[in-house]
Amino acid sequence: MNKNLLLAAVSLIALGAAAPAVAADLAARPYTKAPAMVAAIYDWSGFYIGVNGGGGSSHATWDLVGFGRDGSHDATGGTVGGQIGYRMQSGQWVFGVEGQGNWADFSGSHVGAISGFTNNAKIDSFGLITGQVGYAWNNVLLYVKGGAAVVGTKYDASFGGVSLASANDTRWGGTVGAGLEFGFAPNWSVGAEYNHIFLGGNDQNLTGGIGVLPVHVKQDVDMGLVRLNYKFGPGQMLGRY
Repeated sequence: MNKNLLLAAVSLIALGAAAPAVAADLAARPYTKAPAMVAAIYDWSGFYIGVNGGGGSSHATWDLVGFGRDGSHDATGGTVGGQIGYRMQSGQWVFGVEGQGNWADFSGSHVGAISGFTNNAKIDSFGLITGQVGYAWNNVLLYVKGGAAVVGTKYDASFGGVSLASANDTRWGGTVGAGLEFGFAPNWSVGAEYNHIFLGGNDQNLTGGIGVLPVHVKQDVDMGLVRLNYKFGPGQMLGRY
């Protein structure tokens, strides 16, 4: 027999014997299930710090003690400040506490109907200490807040541009508000917030060149803020569909 034909025959026999083994190996490979899809769920829990800015308005009503209503005005302007707080999330509910401090320039004036003086009230600072309750739709948080407020105000009565009597006052009151916040990155969020501060009325003794000018001032504050927060710790957790 031709030597080449003999080698070809042996090769064919060897391939035929190996084919079933290869097929068996292919059939024995286990089926691997595709991994489940993973969704990123925003986590609002943790300490945060941030900055805010916006504008506000304070409606101030002046009475001359013993004489009656001397007039009123709206004190408006801008504000900038910061906040620090802590939130805890349970399901879709979010609970938190926050402290906020702001510089402000809410100023306005009117000419007194009785005194004839130009009465000016200027809020130059305020602070808020509040609790929060919110509801989250993943990285969107809607919340309400309430607590205590402290406000620094300057009062002045002038005539012809000359200050006649003035006073500085720091007053405590209450505050309520609401906000909407959006988590745009694992640790960053931006939002808008409305706050109302209840100061009520109080007596002020303005002093200066005319002696003592006793007035009763009643004022509340409304303001809108844009806020940017950075949250410490992981900004999201992983859950499966």
